[in-house]
Amino acid sequence: MAYADHSEASSRTVSIIIVALIHAVLGYAFVTGLGMKYVKKAAEQLDVFEVKEEPPPPDEPPPPPPKPAEVPPPPVVAPPKIVETPAPAAPVINTVPKPVPIPIPSPAPPPPPRAVEKAKPRGNPGNWVTSDDYPSRALREERSGVTGFRLDVDANGRVSNCTITKSSGHSDLDSEACRLLSRRARFRPAVGANGENMTDSFSSRIVWRIPD
Repeated sequence: MAYADHSEASSRTVSIIIVALIHAVLGYAFVTGLGMKYVKKAAEQLDVFEVKEEPPPPDEPPPPPPKPAEVPPPPVVAPPKIVETPAPAAPVINTVPKPVPIPIPSPAPPPPPRAVEKAKPRGNPGNWVTSDDYPSRALREERSGVTGFRLDVDANGRVSNCTITKSSGHSDLDSEACRLLSRRARFRPAVGANGENMTDSFSSRIVWRIPD
């Protein structure tokens, strides 16, 4: 009996071990088969999976333009009052002609006082200009002529001015005559109606003749 129990126990142990090995093999096969299946399925899914790029984010819309500043309306100003200036009155035209002034002739100047006694030469007038006073150039060129003159005599009897009234035709003879007369001619002054000396004039001529 004891032997039988021992054999039965040994065979039961062997059976358990065999069953455990079978389970282990089956588990390994099952795990290995399932792993390959899932690996193959994962590979197929990886082959058909497309990675899509995400589209770029849309551009942000530009900010709205700033609102224009509100400008207050201009103040209402009352228009200036129109001042009506009165039109100037029409000028009064005098139709009456003005009297034309009659020009009054100015009185004629009083005549110059006349000398009661004329101015008289002192000495011989022929000695005022002589042949010795003949200009040398005119003498060499044998030029001659007659020079008329007027002498203004002051109240002292001296010659204040000499005027040529008729030319000899030669300026050097005329100028020499006036130069000598102004230096040499002397007069008794003229006397007026009041008995006082006064100015007067004296006229004459000089003959320029070439001496023999």
